[in-house]
Amino acid sequence: MPEGLHESDVKNPVLRWVDQRLPVISMVQREYGTFPTPRNFNYFWNFGALAMISLAIMIATGVVLSMQYAANTGLAFDSVERIMRDVNYGWLLRYIHANGASMFFIVVYIHIWRNLFYGSYKTPRELLFMIGVVIFILMMATAFMGYVLPWGQMSFWGATVITNLFSAIPVVGNSIVTWLWGGFSVDNPTLNRFFSLHFLLPFVITGVVFLHITALHITGSNNPLGIEPKGPQDTIPFHPYYTSKDSIGIVVYLLVFALLVFFAPNMLGHPDNYIPANPLVTPAHIVPEWYFLPFYAILRAVPNKLGGVAMMGGALVVLFFLPWLDSSPVRSMRFRPIGKIAFLLFTANFFVLMWAGGKPAEQPYILIAQIATTYYFAYFLVILPLLAKFERPLTLPESISRAVLKHRGGGPLPAGATAKPMEKA
Repeated sequence: MPEGLHESDVKNPVLRWVDQRLPVISMVQREYGTFPTPRNFNYFWNFGALAMISLAIMIATGVVLSMQYAANTGLAFDSVERIMRDVNYGWLLRYIHANGASMFFIVVYIHIWRNLFYGSYKTPRELLFMIGVVIFILMMATAFMGYVLPWGQMSFWGATVITNLFSAIPVVGNSIVTWLWGGFSVDNPTLNRFFSLHFLLPFVITGVVFLHITALHITGSNNPLGIEPKGPQDTIPFHPYYTSKDSIGIVVYLLVFALLVFFAPNMLGHPDNYIPANPLVTPAHIVPEWYFLPFYAILRAVPNKLGGVAMMGGALVVLFFLPWLDSSPVRSMRFRPIGKIAFLLFTANFFVLMWAGGKPAEQPYILIAQIATTYYFAYFLVILPLLAKFERPLTLPESISRAVLKHRGGGPLPAGATAKPMEKA
């Protein structure tokens, strides 16, 4: 073979010629074919692949919709109605895109929940988790800007309320708001800026996702037991075992997605957004999209504007420090009895925040949001650090293979033995 060419195992001569000069096929085979993965993944490990599918759907539909959308305050609302009524299959594209945002957040919230429950943020995966948090924050920014684009009542007033929050920042706050607006109120320059950023950020997210995947393939995946593989008997190739398992998850996901799009396309939206934006008429109750409600509840739980903004931002920033706040040597909450209870309470507490965020800013909802906000921060800043010192975890399994085979009635493996391929499935 001539010097400088990649050593390729591809059989097809045309593909081998390409792979020798641009080894993409070999890389995919190495990273998604023979890549060793823990043999005990459950279906919670499907949600990383589902998030990638969601991102691809959002980018594809968003690019096509942008061809018909007019980023002008006098035309935006009507252009959306034209997409719905006159553009061939425009209604389908818009419903897929609008509900795709909700499906994307559902998938990512479950993905984060899995990481928190099974301790996937612990060493050596701290940076992997932190990159994931960056993706989540970029998603929130992208979704907020996209919600403004239909230029309905909730779009306009949501943009007004949220952008005004930056004015609470000392010294530079008002300048930031003026820059975001492109003037002295939410108007045409604001819509143009939000449209441009909404189009750009998904591609930024795609780049960060590649960093996320690269970090994952450096450290390897965590697993439900939270213990590292101790040999080849603890792992199986990613393909065909987990490609087939992911395929099942993708089919179920697309089925649920289709049911939402075709039978309840407006279930997760707000009816006020079908009214054109009117700066002179304030909606009775301004609420963001459902996936922002927990953080909106935290914002409103603090009477002081600056304090509320700081707490809302802190609810995200605290995740970056989670790998060091929880110093317990045991990863999975399956082996931490008190930690498991505290985490399940945290999960319920998150739904309480979501419920309170959708209610009017009055009692008793504010008090409930304040109590739930207190537990949210107490879980990260108080409970996890204390449990790391005083909790007595259960005994961890000796290895992944022994735990899996014992669970399936296969008995323990002899030392150094490798499970048969049929056992791995």
